[in-house]
Amino acid sequence: MRWYAFLLYPFALIYDLVTRLRNWFFDLGWLKSEPSPIPSIVVGNLSMGGTGKTPMVEFLIRKLLAAQTVATLSRGYGRKTKGFLEANPGTSPAEIGDEPFQIYKKFGDKISVFVGEDRVAALAKIAAKSTAPELIILDDAFQHRYVTGDLKILLTTYQRPFYTDFLVPMGRLRESRTGAKRADLIVVTKCPEELTSAEKTSIIRQVEAYSSSSTPVLFSRISYEKPIALTDSKAFSPKIILLTGLANDQPLVNYVRGKYELLEVLSYPDHHDYAAVDFDKVRAVVKQHAAKNPVVLTTEKDAVKVKSNAPTGFLEEIPIFVLPIVISFSPEDELALAELIQQKVLKQDNI
Repeated sequence: MRWYAFLLYPFALIYDLVTRLRNWFFDLGWLKSEPSPIPSIVVGNLSMGGTGKTPMVEFLIRKLLAAQTVATLSRGYGRKTKGFLEANPGTSPAEIGDEPFQIYKKFGDKISVFVGEDRVAALAKIAAKSTAPELIILDDAFQHRYVTGDLKILLTTYQRPFYTDFLVPMGRLRESRTGAKRADLIVVTKCPEELTSAEKTSIIRQVEAYSSSSTPVLFSRISYEKPIALTDSKAFSPKIILLTGLANDQPLVNYVRGKYELLEVLSYPDHHDYAAVDFDKVRAVVKQHAAKNPVVLTTEKDAVKVKSNAPTGFLEEIPIFVLPIVISFSPEDELALAELIQQKVLKQDNI
């Protein structure tokens, strides 16, 4: 926590009151929640970001699309448009947001990707389509209580679990820790490779102080795959200039520092919309380290903005590589997740 955070306590108290009243109105039925017309999985968190929602959505897509027709729906954070949209081959990140665009570029030939601020209206339009999906994943919809999902998955990181965090502006929580009671499943993300049973038990006990004791707690970890050239005919080099626009890039910085020779980090805020001044900065840093023949390494989320916004000639001039990220569970936890999906979403008793 920042040293001055407690000075912000009165503002956090006001924020807490507002969010508690809103949740109370939903609990009493004064604000109406509607069931999704399509079997649905909600993926969300209590914090402002950086918990790994997009990798989790991608994990679910990979596991489900073989047996189900799947779609995703999000509000499209950071997009320049409004209203209900379906991604198509001509869609840009500015139209639907960088994370939906990333998902569409990976899975658009297998799933449908939708954005819409009003999830209730969006779901009605999707359900009315002749090609309506059999299952829909609602991205970042844990606080969007106007829709009741069949399975609500709450994500929290190992590095900064919600039970140690505070409400904004003191911390990064969007609502009280007790919001965890609404979750059907809690996933602790970005866990270290070796997490002991004692550590898991301790985390579960601390989670259960705010959630239901019957709510399963699972553990996932992230791994990085081989860097991929953003454009053709680029040779990879282990001399890295890291370009990120994440809520928390420290795990990525640590990984790159341990795996390669990290020359410099260009760190921007989450969902940063790269502009001419940013590309000039990248050029200058690459020129500064030219003797080492560096490459620029960036995330999948940032890559869509870089590719879309880069000035003419930039992608041919600068060697840029993308570092794919995937999440995984232990076999036991993956089976538990599959069983929950079968029971709560697909309404089947066994897998």
